[in-house]
Amino acid sequence: RRSKETRGLLDLGKGVLQMGLGNRGLLNKIDDIASRNGVSKDKSRNKGPTPALMGHSNVLDDLLHGTLIAHAMDFSFVQCVMLYLSFYTFFELNLLTEKKGQEPLILQSRKKSKLEVGPGEVGPGFLSATEIRRSPKPQPNPVPSPWTSSAPPPISQPSDSPISILPSHPYADITSLSTLPFPAQNAKYHRELEAAVGVVERACRLCLDVKSSLFSSDGRVVEKNDQTPVTIADFGVQALVSLELGNLFPSIPLVAEEDSTFIRSNNLEDLVVNAVTGNSSFTESTCTEADVLQAIDRGGKDAFTFGTKPATYWVLDPIDGTRGFLKGSEALYVVGLALVVDGEIALGVMGCPNWQNEQSNKLGIIMVSHVGCGTWTKQSPFVLDGTTGVPSSWIRCFVDHCCIVHEARFCSQDSQSWDSLPLSPLFSATTDVDSVGENQVLLIPSCCGSLCKYLMVASGRASIFILRSKVDRIIKAWDHAVGMICVHEAGGKVSDWKGNQIDLAADEGGRRFIYPSGGVLVTNATLHNQILELISCGSNVSQ
Repeated sequence: RRSKETRGLLDLGKGVLQMGLGNRGLLNKIDDIASRNGVSKDKSRNKGPTPALMGHSNVLDDLLHGTLIAHAMDFSFVQCVMLYLSFYTFFELNLLTEKKGQEPLILQSRKKSKLEVGPGEVGPGFLSATEIRRSPKPQPNPVPSPWTSSAPPPISQPSDSPISILPSHPYADITSLSTLPFPAQNAKYHRELEAAVGVVERACRLCLDVKSSLFSSDGRVVEKNDQTPVTIADFGVQALVSLELGNLFPSIPLVAEEDSTFIRSNNLEDLVVNAVTGNSSFTESTCTEADVLQAIDRGGKDAFTFGTKPATYWVLDPIDGTRGFLKGSEALYVVGLALVVDGEIALGVMGCPNWQNEQSNKLGIIMVSHVGCGTWTKQSPFVLDGTTGVPSSWIRCFVDHCCIVHEARFCSQDSQSWDSLPLSPLFSATTDVDSVGENQVLLIPSCCGSLCKYLMVASGRASIFILRSKVDRIIKAWDHAVGMICVHEAGGKVSDWKGNQIDLAADEGGRRFIYPSGGVLVTNATLHNQILELISCGSNVSQ
């Protein structure tokens, strides 16, 4: 009898682990598996389960729902399996105690804790299947991410969109229904994140629309002596993002790079308006010149004064890597958008229209991050012909696991040579992956801008990004805010060269600048302290 029962539980548990939480057909599939293994899918206890698991439906509930809750709370695969094995062992012990005439351990545990859990609530025990199925309320206090001190409370139910994880990952077959890569109830700011993803995608299309004007019909680059294309794209993106977010979240201010002074003085208003109109989601009306100029100025200097208290605001870099915009496809540029809530970065979205996908010939990715929910990316080709194609799947990103400095992959700011960095007295740098010498490190060429370096570290393509502060230690906040949360939620770490956390509120009035000591260090976390020590050592040597 026990062999049949345990075999049924194992089959059921495997099904749960493979299907995950959030699929609308999940409960039907669970019922089918349960029926095949002799478990009644009727909640009523007076009818009882079928003989294979007679008298042990409570144990089955705890095993099943504990695993479901663990997956919903973003436990790792190993943690989920260990939890499942723990339930399995508990079930075995429960059978043994019943054979000895004792009260089942699960009932003992429930009486001891005096647990009374209502529909939609989470306590130290586990819910019943029907309670999870019909729960109208969000589950409070989800388990925090391994890289954050706390996770935000859930808000609402997930919507519809497929996700997947890298094929080599144990979760490769798990799918869920959400426009985001994680259940919306796990993300406090899921509405803001969904809006940010949509507007960044449209902003990337705007960039490609404008950039197409640089090429002739035969694919050659059209020679231009001015910065007109990148100027139109830069201001157009800021206007587009400001219009969209201002319409959805009018009370949240925008901190951005530009104001409208330049395009007014150079008579570029019409070109910017046309670029915005062609990519805006406002179909019922056309954006006027006044609308666009006002939207740009909404994020400009002195548009809003914050004061000393923690603030909530958007941070936008319309185009990070303007030189990359003007160069060929190998030079990267990024549209970066982050939301800061009460002084802490809550979410971030980066769009890189010409990022080369390693598994296909298509260009373009979107990277998203939400506090406590990890960092995710998906291939997102920003096509110009109006076709959409098959939507790609979300893939969770993690930093690399390099733990030896000599084997790490470095990237640095394009405008700074390796010799200008404090590591240069200790290591020379080479860009040839096949000829890294004993006292050399591999420097990955990556043009242009700062955000593409954050993207590389967050996706595991680089181990370290090191940046020296420029004049007066001033660094622009929009060059780093979105990259910081993407790296952090991927398991990495960001600090200044002294190891201090980057303070986004250092510029009390405008929140436009940060003042890191020495510079900014972005790593996979494993190497962070080693690099800090080497920076200190290298600085002493150079002096």
